[in-house]
Amino acid sequence: MRKFVIGDIHGCSKALRTLIETIDPTCGDELIFLGDYIDRGPDSKDVIDQLIALHSRCRVVALRGNHEIMLMGVVTAGLDSAIWSQSGGQTTIASYGGSIEKIPEKHLAFFRSLRAYYETDEAIFVHASYSPDESMPSQDDSIRYWNHLNYPYPAPHFSGKRVYVGHTPQAHGDVLNLGHLVCIDTYCFGGGYLTAVELTGNDMIQVDLHGHVRRTPLKMLMDRIASLFYFFTKRGTQQPESQVDTVVGQTTP
Repeated sequence: MRKFVIGDIHGCSKALRTLIETIDPTCGDELIFLGDYIDRGPDSKDVIDQLIALHSRCRVVALRGNHEIMLMGVVTAGLDSAIWSQSGGQTTIASYGGSIEKIPEKHLAFFRSLRAYYETDEAIFVHASYSPDESMPSQDDSIRYWNHLNYPYPAPHFSGKRVYVGHTPQAHGDVLNLGHLVCIDTYCFGGGYLTAVELTGNDMIQVDLHGHVRRTPLKMLMDRIASLFYFFTKRGTQQPESQVDTVVGQTTP
């Protein structure tokens, strides 16, 4: 069984679609989402549609982010929408046709089902941050959902478990890995990437706002070598060696 943890999506539906296609999850896999599925990006509604549909393919663990708290406060508690709108809520409303009344019941049910945190034998997953000396059920909501990571960073959790968070955008699109603490909000809506980290092998997939998979220089080099190897193997079975040399700009003696 594979386990992936995925950072803040923020309405980046194309990035999510490519990420899911790249992972290609099966019923034995588990995908853990750290919250903030909506706001700022272009299509929050489609993000929620994808997450709901994903439940039929694999195990989905979906945490609550502060943006979901704001939406539900407006929708169900009659809170003033001004703060939510200033935090990117207008793009979410637009994706639902211009009115919160158009949010489908199945989407509201999804928002209500979100978890405050998720804890396994090896790791802790929470949206924003944590208090090192408190158990997860005892954490204050202001820390769980709202606190940004600032130096000095939180010390290791007393449990000894590695903690995965989102919420604090990493402006250059790179994961913040402190060993005991990993932040994978890699700023997709702002020019970075949507990131998935595979927890067993620590493999990483990153996709930009437009749905393009990030290629590191090493990956690009390896892809180029593989392409040339395929080219030479294929051409070598069809043409004399001198013609292959000519293709790559060499002259056969």
